[in-house]
Amino acid sequence: MTIADVSRKNGKATVDDFKRKGYSPILLVGDVSKSSDTKRIVRETMKEFGRIDVLFNNAGILVEGTVEEVSEKDWDKIMAINVKGVFLMAKEVVPIMLKQKGGVIVNTASCSGLVGDRNAIAYNTSKGAVVLMTKCLALDYARKNIRVNCVCPGEIDTPMFRQEARTRGMPVEEYRKELCEYHPIGRLGVPEEVASTVLFLASDDASFITGTAFSVDGGYTCQ
Repeated sequence: MTIADVSRKNGKATVDDFKRKGYSPILLVGDVSKSSDTKRIVRETMKEFGRIDVLFNNAGILVEGTVEEVSEKDWDKIMAINVKGVFLMAKEVVPIMLKQKGGVIVNTASCSGLVGDRNAIAYNTSKGAVVLMTKCLALDYARKNIRVNCVCPGEIDTPMFRQEARTRGMPVEEYRKELCEYHPIGRLGVPEEVASTVLFLASDDASFITGTAFSVDGGYTCQ
């Protein structure tokens, strides 16, 4: 298993967590928006393990604001990481999976890629692009034994959720209460609930599932 992260500190924390659970991942530091880094990440992974069976594209950032408020620089940054990063990693990994005669790709999109939100034009656009990229990849490689799906989380209790609260100048618990009202299930999700879905989509139990935008959103998008 390879953990790739732009932050060595955060990547090491993830690696240490896996090691405590009995796994032995390697850490590769890199920026998925740069083709030189994605090539190196894939090259070093192949050198270490000899194959890539599952690619999980989970890198992402949040930029809030309306079309008047989002700068061109921030627009380019979110598209580079949230969209181009998925494209570049798939571009490097798909040829390997073709040689192996199979593989699985799971992308992290968002419920914000399925519906519109106020004050989120850049983020929603980027996640909508991930949803459609997932469907296109799935169609292109369905007959090549490569399955491609994406998860579309609702509001999950992660550092990004806390970033949103800070951006709005709201106490975290006050913002949590507000967001819980948006989800019919009445609460935020937790990372493990998304991880379980990713694991399912990557497993043979999902062998007849491809091209799906799998909502893990407490009912947010069914309203």
